[in-house]
Amino acid sequence: MGSDYKYLTGFGSHFSTEDPRCPDTLPVGQNSPQKCPRGLYAEQLSGSAFTAPRTENTRSWLYRIRPSVVHTPFSRYNGAPHFHDNWSEQPPDPNQMRWMPFDLPTGGQVDFIDGLHTICGAGDARGRHGVAVHVYLCNAPMRDRAFYNSDGDFLIVPQQGSLDIVTEFGRIRVDPNEIVVIQQGMRFAVSVTGPSRGYILEVYDNHFKLPDLGPIGANGLANPRDFKTPVAWFEDRDVESFKIISKYQGSLFVATQKHSPFDVVAWHGNYTPYKYNLADYMTINSVSFDHCDPSIFTVLTCPSSRPGTAIADFVIFPPRWSVQEHTFRPPYYHRNCMSEFMGLIYGSYEAKEGGFRPGGASLHSMMTPHGPDMQCFEGASNANLVPQRVADGTQSFMFESSLSMAVTKWGAETCQKLDAKYYECWQMLQKHFKITE
Repeated sequence: MGSDYKYLTGFGSHFSTEDPRCPDTLPVGQNSPQKCPRGLYAEQLSGSAFTAPRTENTRSWLYRIRPSVVHTPFSRYNGAPHFHDNWSEQPPDPNQMRWMPFDLPTGGQVDFIDGLHTICGAGDARGRHGVAVHVYLCNAPMRDRAFYNSDGDFLIVPQQGSLDIVTEFGRIRVDPNEIVVIQQGMRFAVSVTGPSRGYILEVYDNHFKLPDLGPIGANGLANPRDFKTPVAWFEDRDVESFKIISKYQGSLFVATQKHSPFDVVAWHGNYTPYKYNLADYMTINSVSFDHCDPSIFTVLTCPSSRPGTAIADFVIFPPRWSVQEHTFRPPYYHRNCMSEFMGLIYGSYEAKEGGFRPGGASLHSMMTPHGPDMQCFEGASNANLVPQRVADGTQSFMFESSLSMAVTKWGAETCQKLDAKYYECWQMLQKHFKITE
C-alpha cells in the first residue's frame, strides 16, 4: 500500500495514535485536561450512549486544531437527487429482480457524494431502525468537501476503482475485494482516479460486529487481527470555503467552514473507521454432505433486538473447495423470511453464471422463491462429485436483512438497468418426477 497508509490492527480494540510529526500530543492520564498539548482542542465522538454496557460502549477522543463545531449553519443540499430513504415512492413489487451493471458517469465530473444512488431499503432513520442499499457511481475526487452520516453506518464495497479516503482518524486506501466501514458521525472524503463503482450497506440501528462463532470455536471466519484502522494524520489547511455535507433524517444538508476538518493530530478510543481484505476470510464449510446455510459466510453483522436475527448481515461467497458427498452442491431452492440483496465484485456467481455480472445486483425479497438456474441445476445434479474448487476468480457478496426492503423509483425505473427477463432463467426447469423408478 505504500508508506502513506499505515494501520493499527484489531477489531473493536482501544487504540492510541498520534501523527509522528507531533509526538507527545496525547494527554497523559486523562481525556480533557485544562490545556491540551500544543494548544489542541479535546473533542469526544460517541458511538453509543454514555451508559451503554462496557462491552458495547464505543467512543473516541480526538485532539484537533479546531473543534468541529466551527462551521456556518446547515442548509439543504440539492445534489445527489437519487440518494434518499423515501420507501413509499414506488408500489411494492415482490418479483425477483436483477440489475445489469450500473452505468458509470460520462461527460462530466461526478464525485462520491453526487454519485450516490439508493436502490432499496426499509425503516426510518428518525427512529434509528432500518437499512438501506446504495451504489456509488463516480469519476472525480471530492475537493474541499467532506461527508458524514448522522443516520447510521456505511459499509462500502468497491467493485471498480480504488478509493483513497481521508477521515478524521487518518487515511485509508480501499481496493476492490476490500471493504471499509465508516461509522456514524465520522467525517470523510473520497478520492478516485477514474470511473469508480461500488455498493454501500447502510444500517441505522446499531454498529457492525463480528458474528459469534458458537460451535466453530475460537478461530475462523473474519479474524479480528485482520481488521485495519488508520493511524493519526492531520492537515492544517485554511481554505476559502470547505463544505461539510451531512445526511440527517434521510436528507442532505451542507454547511461551510474555512478550514479542513481533517485536523486531528492525535486520538485514542475504540470508535473508529476500519477496513478488511476479503481474501483474509477463513471459510468454514461442510466436508460430508449438504450445502450449508449462507450464514457460515458472514463477515460482519448488525444485530437486532431479536436474538440471532440481524438488521443486516454482510456475507461473502469466496473461493473454496467443495467436497460434499451424495448431495446437490450449489445453493438450494429457497424461500426466506429475510431480504437478500446480492452484488458481484468480479468473476461469475456459481448459481447463475450467465446473467449476473460484476457491477450489477439482484434482490430476492421476503418469501419470494429463488435458486439456481436450469443450467446450474442440471449440471450439478449430474456432476461427478469429486473434490473441486468453487468460485476461483470470483467474489460475490450478499446484504441480508430481516426487514422487508422496498425498491426506489431510481432502482425500478430511472436507472434502466432492471432485467425484465430475469424470471426466464427458471422457466426451463423440467419435471423429473416419476411414480416408479
